[in-house]
Amino acid sequence: MALKSYKPTTPGQRGLVLIDRSELWKGRPVKSLTVGLTKKGGRNNTGRITMRRKGGGAKRLYRIVDFKRTKMDMPATVERIEYDPNRTAFIALVKYEDGTQNYILAPQRLGIGDKVVASAKADVKPGNAMPFSGMPIGTIVHNIELKPGKGGQIARAAGTYAQFVGRDGNYAQVRLSSGELRLVRQECMATVGAVSNPDNSNQNFGKAGRNRHKGIRPSVRGVVMNPVDHPHGGGEGRTSGGRHPVTPWGKPTKGARTRKKNKQSSKYILRSRHAKKKGR
Repeated sequence: MALKSYKPTTPGQRGLVLIDRSELWKGRPVKSLTVGLTKKGGRNNTGRITMRRKGGGAKRLYRIVDFKRTKMDMPATVERIEYDPNRTAFIALVKYEDGTQNYILAPQRLGIGDKVVASAKADVKPGNAMPFSGMPIGTIVHNIELKPGKGGQIARAAGTYAQFVGRDGNYAQVRLSSGELRLVRQECMATVGAVSNPDNSNQNFGKAGRNRHKGIRPSVRGVVMNPVDHPHGGGEGRTSGGRHPVTPWGKPTKGARTRKKNKQSSKYILRSRHAKKKGR
């Protein structure tokens, strides 16, 4: 999908750059594959804000996306590509030979009428899913499982992908787009190709109201608050916020490492995403 810019006929259209979604399905989603979403406004079950800067936004229907791809060895035809308000990527409606319909994450270069299949060993074509044990080394993949049968968790956002770079016993070596090199069990499934909508990060919404429609509230900097509200707050005139930048709760931020040293999953990370920053 290409980017679409607008003539500045109004202040909100000056500098506005959006994704051209003219080729996407313009109707409503499949009703049996949707479920209602209730707004949380960033609050937990006790009503306290646990995630700031969320609230409002347009009403949404949640599309049930098949991240597991458990219908093995049954080809499916892509019926249409749709917009999903709940994620940055587009989704594809596929219809299996037995008549079942499912939504999957749409990879790049997947078109209407294409065939996709999940199998122990499938062709290396966008949209086909298989375990790493049946995949050639060097394949670009997305929607990667971390535990067999749990469903894809890695590389699901718009334009993201990872590369299968090698095998190590029962594990596959996967290089993520962050630069991290990690191990994943070879029984884990992954889908061939990169996720659709790579230009998502190049959009410019032009006005604050467009972010409010997405459910994003304003972000107030800590340095403009009072001391009671934030560790960076207060001071005479303009102050930078102190020597060590922290969160409102005193935890180091802006690059400080907060990952636990003995975290259980650290043994699966062969090279940290921070390694390239150190010049190693």
